[in-house]
Amino acid sequence: MSLQRRRFLTLAATGVGLTLFPQGLQLLYQRAAEGRSVAGRGFGSLVKDPQGLLHLPAGFQYRVFSRLGDRLSDGNPVPTCHDGMAAFPGPDGSTILVRNHEVYPGLPRSFQGVVAAKDKMYDPIAPGGTTTLIVSKDRQLLRHYVSLAGTSRNCAGGTTLWGSWISCEETIATPENPANRGPVQKRHGYNFEVPITAQGPVTPVPLKAMGRFQHEAIAIDPKTNIIYQTEDRGDSLFYRFIPKEPRQLAAGGMLQALKIKRYPKINTGSDFPLRKPFEVEWVTIPEPDPAVDTVRYQGNDRGAAQFVRGEGLCYHNGEFYFTATSGGDKRLGQIWRYRPGSTTNDGGTIELFVESPGKNILDYPDNLVMAPWGDLFCCEDGDSSNKRLVGITPQGEIYPFAQNALNDQELAGVCFSPDGQTMFVNLYHPGMTFAIWGPWGQRA
Repeated sequence: MSLQRRRFLTLAATGVGLTLFPQGLQLLYQRAAEGRSVAGRGFGSLVKDPQGLLHLPAGFQYRVFSRLGDRLSDGNPVPTCHDGMAAFPGPDGSTILVRNHEVYPGLPRSFQGVVAAKDKMYDPIAPGGTTTLIVSKDRQLLRHYVSLAGTSRNCAGGTTLWGSWISCEETIATPENPANRGPVQKRHGYNFEVPITAQGPVTPVPLKAMGRFQHEAIAIDPKTNIIYQTEDRGDSLFYRFIPKEPRQLAAGGMLQALKIKRYPKINTGSDFPLRKPFEVEWVTIPEPDPAVDTVRYQGNDRGAAQFVRGEGLCYHNGEFYFTATSGGDKRLGQIWRYRPGSTTNDGGTIELFVESPGKNILDYPDNLVMAPWGDLFCCEDGDSSNKRLVGITPQGEIYPFAQNALNDQELAGVCFSPDGQTMFVNLYHPGMTFAIWGPWGQRA
């Protein structure tokens, strides 16, 4: 049941609202007077790019590599739909990037898929997967090659604590139901692990216990090895996976969904106060690998909270931040902050950290990462003609940092090199990867 404002007011008007809902729930419909999300200055105004690719603040520059139309070091074509990505330390100060390609059956021929030998493909007709890039300390591309193939709609993912990337499928396509990003020959909707040491396509292993749903991103709590997950649906849940063996995810574990203690089954899409923590608990999903798309229904039946399109997710200093891309009063996006409890049985708290006050400030937040100095960086995927990359200060001030000057495709996969000096970000289509550097210490 959705506890949105219009439903609350309707019930109150009929005289039953206060009977059905505890008095404290009314606080959810009173916007906080303080802490509203506002525009910030950041690194200053963006400067028009003479190359017509990426507008950046004064003093910043970029280099482009691994574009659609290029050839990978393994001889295969560079796939398109460059999406989620992460950076890992490599030898001699290099950076290892593992990059998703959100390609799926049925796209036009101009959307090049991932190519690999059939015995290295999870599904022989699924065109998604990952590529790995080795970038030198001076931001030169050394090598790039396919590292996962035969998956579908690899959107985002996240890093492990043991040197690998978890690539997530944002689809629940099956051979019996190809309408969802089909046709396919195997069941999809899984996570796959790609070690950074892989020198070519890995043998794909679906991590079924982590759930079969429209995955978006993952992030791991280094204190407990619990893996948190987002789901990109209008009625999505926020999940956690407790592995039996932290470094052997295929060994199984327990999948759970977040429930706000006092308000079971609540839809968090609008009318939440900013910076007000709510205690949570976790409910167990009895069947994480169903034949049909029921994982979120299982959770909601047990009281789990709904978020409007959970997407980007990152961990920083004991806290998790995740986006609800079209949540909020204006349906332009929210960013939530979850603080785990001290033990697995202590559910922790969740609060609304940022909500878009208008699309000129924040328009559909998607992928995000925490910068070395404590600002969130978030890729937008809204309706505006030029997609942006925005920064968000710890105080909730939002500022533009980059803007796609080429077309109306989103920027995606933002991450930082291990030394914090280089930002990497993708242009979704035609796929290309940017390395960005400049005066990071000059944020106003």
